Amino acid sequence: MDSPNSYTMAWDGHTLELGQHTAIMGILNVTPDSFSDGGIFFSCDTAVAHGEKMAEDGADIIDIGGESTRPFSEAISADEEIRRVVPVIEKLVKRTSIPISIDTTKADVAIQAIEAGAAMINDISALRFDENMAAVAKKYNVPLILMHMLGTPRTMQNSPRYDDLISDIRLFLEKAIQTAKKNGVPRDRIIIDPGIGFGKTVHHNFQLIDNLDKFSILDVPICLGPSRKLFIRSTLKNKHETDIKPDSPSVETGTQAVIAASILKGAHILRVHDVANTKITAKIADAIKNSSNMS
Repeated sequence: MDSPNSYTMAWDGHTLELGQHTAIMGILNVTPDSFSDGGIFFSCDTAVAHGEKMAEDGADIIDIGGESTRPFSEAISADEEIRRVVPVIEKLVKRTSIPISIDTTKADVAIQAIEAGAAMINDISALRFDENMAAVAKKYNVPLILMHMLGTPRTMQNSPRYDDLISDIRLFLEKAIQTAKKNGVPRDRIIIDPGIGFGKTVHHNFQLIDNLDKFSILDVPICLGPSRKLFIRSTLKNKHETDIKPDSPSVETGTQAVIAASILKGAHILRVHDVANTKITAKIADAIKNSSNMS
């Protein structure tokens, strides 16, 4: 098995060595309605404490979002999003040295988050929802994650279809990379995310993971966020269950299986809820992945 491409991202006092070591991005949802942990970390102090815990557990990045992007979710205003995330970022940046990512599709939110101390942008719209986002990434010289999604969170799960799943998503991401570059974002600041669960069926998600190595041709780091997603829950539930609780032990075990497979297929960054468990999985998967390079 070939090792994935290796990359070094260094900026503003932060360094990510991506390749031999899989980076873990801890999810911090400052929302009342996210699918897995909505409302749990909605207060500023609770969110900051959880962010500190994820850093202690070994997170390489903390990804903070103030707007739920679960299927069929409704958008909120930039002002409300800023109100939710900025106080958390301001406090958390004083308590951890790892980079904080702002999960937003709005340039105004990204600006306020970066001014508060955030050091990355995670744009699930891949620059489609706000034409000013690339300019923000350029101005502040921060890494930018570009994710594939069909439509919007409200519409993405309405019978998603593709002519060719891998080719279609790869072409979408290639165009997103070109758009970012044309707007001044250097290639060494770009990360892609094929968008597990964002406009995909259960089968599509498993196909994506099995073919993740086919995105390496784009020659940028690959981020993936499979944690607790519906495709895992749907596969694990019995025929009498409509769903399984996202934070149940069986879903976490299933998530770790997907994480291990994703690392072996070339993922550089894994966006997860349970950092401690993922740290263990990644350590073993990285050892397997790197074994052919050992003398």
